[in-house]
Amino acid sequence: MLIVVSGPGGVGKGTIAELLVERDKNLWLSKSWTTRSRRDGEDEDSYVFVTEKAFEKAIQDRAFLEWAEFHGNFYATPWPTPPEGKDVLLEIDVQGAQSVTKQGLDCLMVFVDTPTIEDQAQRLRGRGDSEEEVQRRIQEGERERSNASELGAIFVINDDLEKAVAEIQSIISLYRSRKL
Repeated sequence: MLIVVSGPGGVGKGTIAELLVERDKNLWLSKSWTTRSRRDGEDEDSYVFVTEKAFEKAIQDRAFLEWAEFHGNFYATPWPTPPEGKDVLLEIDVQGAQSVTKQGLDCLMVFVDTPTIEDQAQRLRGRGDSEEEVQRRIQEGERERSNASELGAIFVINDDLEKAVAEIQSIISLYRSRKL
């Protein structure tokens, strides 16, 4: 099973994905690649941080399920290679989710959002994004919300982390039971 967790920057999708994998031993989190620099305080293993040259070679080698350019940096999801019996969890942006669905892959699409745009802005500032980056991500978030609706994503509001994780766990359980 393929599960896509997407949402605008700053909504907590990375934290949610980590908790889902920690709590559900049948989930395997695919690690995305990026050409952007690591943020201050960001874990080294948050992404596979690579040069543009390495990224371009991986594109030529068809190593990615999807890839995109976002705000001057490249991001990609390598073709998943989960351990046997594990469901794949992708934590990607909506542009990546659109690429996955265009390939005809059956997946559960969950879109995580904040209660308000101001909450998103506060979270972005809290992680150290510049004001210019905050404004770009807010604008991009509007487009992403619209696109997620068009994709038929299930929206989950992250106003309380534990509640949001539990809600997504319930959605995954329901989806799994329908797939049996």
